[in-house]
Amino acid sequence: MIIKKIKLENYTVFEDQQIEFCPGINIFIGENGTGKTHILKTLYSACQSVSKKTSFSHKLVSTMLPDDYKISRLITRKQGNRNGLIRITAGERENGQDRILTATFHGKTKKWEAEVSGEDGWEESFAGVSSIFIPAKEILSHSYNLNAASEMDNVRFDDTYLDIINAAKVDISVGRNSSAREAMLKAVEKMTHGTVIYDVKRDEFYLKSGSSKQEFNLIAEGIRKMALLWQLIKNGTLENGSILFWDEPEANINPTYIPIIVEILLELQRKGVQVFVSTHDYMLASYFEVKKSEHDILMFHSLSITGTACGVTYEKAEKFADLQNNPIISAFDKLLNEIYDIGL
Repeated sequence: MIIKKIKLENYTVFEDQQIEFCPGINIFIGENGTGKTHILKTLYSACQSVSKKTSFSHKLVSTMLPDDYKISRLITRKQGNRNGLIRITAGERENGQDRILTATFHGKTKKWEAEVSGEDGWEESFAGVSSIFIPAKEILSHSYNLNAASEMDNVRFDDTYLDIINAAKVDISVGRNSSAREAMLKAVEKMTHGTVIYDVKRDEFYLKSGSSKQEFNLIAEGIRKMALLWQLIKNGTLENGSILFWDEPEANINPTYIPIIVEILLELQRKGVQVFVSTHDYMLASYFEVKKSEHDILMFHSLSITGTACGVTYEKAEKFADLQNNPIISAFDKLLNEIYDIGL
């Protein structure tokens, strides 16, 4: 499965926007409030709805968490805007018919009961496709009874957190690791200094180093995030044809680990994983160009607030520096100017 494009009308911060994606790594940059995470969560909800037991509209509200699960609250907050639309196009890597999944809703739509079309064909074509969303905040250290507590409304986490815990618990790998998977695992182990184990009885994750194991909540959050990546690679979740969404990989990460993360994401892309990343980090965005090979496929997507009636504007480029609206480079240049001024 390859997500090809999305069209949004009157949806959160997007009044009328269409975005086309590459089959490799899609990197989103933009100021806070420009809808980067909204796009990733919307695409993830569509990917999860390849299962016959999962409704796109219900998954969307469970992931976005509007008040009272009302999809109508996702309509752009502007006078006169009473109708929202989401249209996602996806297809196979090799030929095959494109499938379109559409959801429309209005101000009086009850709860998540949007009008969804194309869901049957979506399920038929993409059944079994694996998709994973890694949130910006680490969650495995809170795995104990979290799903049960959420079901009882004792805590409130959106589905990206609950899903990632479930994905980390399940081992779907078969046989020995491939050489590529083994190399990625070893790269992550250099950062974590151990491997991940899941204790079924305790419903807890641990980091195992040699003959000892340590509770996840006693480990630095950056290490826990890398340990999660190790677990997803190890258990076979990130395989050819799957889709990975990662919100701010750089959060709480030692900068020395950034090039390793980039190398792993590039390798996953080479193995047929489509990747969507949002970032505010200059090093992460730049390392993709530094580390990429001739055959790697990258696309940078920039979202910016215009302050006009258009809301959010969008542009894309194959090279990071070719983006006209690039808040990361602008902030970096400002810092360099201030450093030079101090030096003078």
